Amino acid sequence: MAITVTEANFQSEVIDSTQPVLVDFWAEWCGPCKMIGPILEQLSGEMDGHAKVAKVNVDDARELAVKYNVRSIPLLLFFKNGEVKDQIVGANVTKEQLKAKLLALT
Repeated sequence: MAITVTEANFQSEVIDSTQPVLVDFWAEWCGPCKMIGPILEQLSGEMDGHAKVAKVNVDDARELAVKYNVRSIPLLLFFKNGEVKDQIVGANVTKEQLKAKLLALT
């Protein structure tokens, strides 16, 4: 299951993670965000032990949204060793594409 990340636990869950982390910046009112949600949940289960999938609600974590320059959502950022290594804007992506990007970082 995807981890809900807030400003309080972003450092421990994402920046300090020993595994690559896919962070989904989303919002409750965003249609495409809701479309990609189930895909991310499936991916989280498949990548368990290899990589993490985290979700950041931009309405609840405005400082993170500003820090990572979130202009449109969904915004998927791929972190490794605390740094952004790749990104995808929008929901026009398959689970296989996301999995391939995560596996490339492991």
